[in-house]
Amino acid sequence: MSYDKTNHNYRELITGVDTKIPLKNGKLVTAINFDNAATTPPFNYVMEKVVSFSPYYSSIHRGTGFKSTLSSEIYETSRQLICNFVHCDSEKNTVIYVKNTTEAINKLSYIFNYLYKDAVILATRMEHHSNDLPWRNKFKVDYLEVDETGKLIISDLRRKLEKHDGKVKLVCVTGASNVTGYKNPIYKIAKIAHNYGSEILVDGAQLVPHYPIYMKQNYEEESIDYLAFSAHKMYAPFGIGVLIGPKETFCSVSPEYSGGGTIKLVTDNSVIWNDPPEKNEAGTPNVLGVIALTAAIEMLNKLGIKNIDKSEMKIYNYALNKITSLPNITLYCDPNPNCDKVAILPFNIKGLYHGITAKLLSDLSGISVRSGCFCAQPYVQRLLRLSRKDITYLKHNYNDISHPGLVRLSFGLYNTYSEVDILIDTLRKIIKNKT
Repeated sequence: MSYDKTNHNYRELITGVDTKIPLKNGKLVTAINFDNAATTPPFNYVMEKVVSFSPYYSSIHRGTGFKSTLSSEIYETSRQLICNFVHCDSEKNTVIYVKNTTEAINKLSYIFNYLYKDAVILATRMEHHSNDLPWRNKFKVDYLEVDETGKLIISDLRRKLEKHDGKVKLVCVTGASNVTGYKNPIYKIAKIAHNYGSEILVDGAQLVPHYPIYMKQNYEEESIDYLAFSAHKMYAPFGIGVLIGPKETFCSVSPEYSGGGTIKLVTDNSVIWNDPPEKNEAGTPNVLGVIALTAAIEMLNKLGIKNIDKSEMKIYNYALNKITSLPNITLYCDPNPNCDKVAILPFNIKGLYHGITAKLLSDLSGISVRSGCFCAQPYVQRLLRLSRKDITYLKHNYNDISHPGLVRLSFGLYNTYSEVDILIDTLRKIIKNKT
């Protein structure tokens, strides 16, 4: 299979891009999806691989039949493909399959809680709840602050590490924000963390599908210790995610879920656990999810992640230029077209509730966006400049009021300039009718 890597018209590779949907007035239009940061549609190639494998699908491990043996071989060899994709040392690290990034981070928080009872965890104010809440109920958590544009204040990392004087065992940071799209300097953060005796976890859910990541660096202190990401954000459905980290970490802790596949031996009164990753993947695994994920990685590799990034950022900058020309638009990210980020654009129409804007885009033109706080409420509260009084009011009235939030555009490799034109025309109509 060969594709012209200079061709940015990727629509033919995606399932469902020409699907017709009804508008509120009953008219059928081609659906437009600008909600790729939540979930991407699948590659055709992914669906083809899943269908072609399905006749051979069987339970893996210990089965002696042909289908079971084949399924087991595909499942296990897939881990090397994952390692190669994120450029990690497969001898040192293990690849553990989970349902999604959220489960991956919860799993790691369980392990760290077992290893380090009195540790401090550093997170950031821009994290998705999935890289914040799992740590709160187990550790003392401190946070790196963001500046007025929402970018991470890297100098705060060293201050916090010095403040806690060796007690920080893990720095948790998103590779790219799911709200603003900002990329964080993860290798620089890793170097600082390692110099203070801490490890680093990168939430790669928004970075891995859009930009190359190199867990293993030429300078060891810049390498990434733990990485989590989800297939459903990289054109592969079926509920699969990945947690990657040093084998020795997972060897030293009993699994949080026990049962089939996690053990070497069970007697009446004793258990000998399996080695990772098997002991960390309780129950029958999601083989079809792995087939989908590896197929998506094959396609992303063929297209070239850097080519994808360039294509998406061209669409982003086209949208940025168009939307800033509209009246009554407030952006909630750095409008510099050279800002280092993935293709995410948060905004609001002045005087219009974010949920209404999102609904009107769907009703009028079949455009899907996301509105709200995107599971990153502390971050959005800062972007919106909410005061302590505002937040206190929210805490006491959260069931009775419309929550503050944003409208988020997130672009995928298959989005087009003409789709952006429809978006801008629709926003212009919404703004005109509002005023």
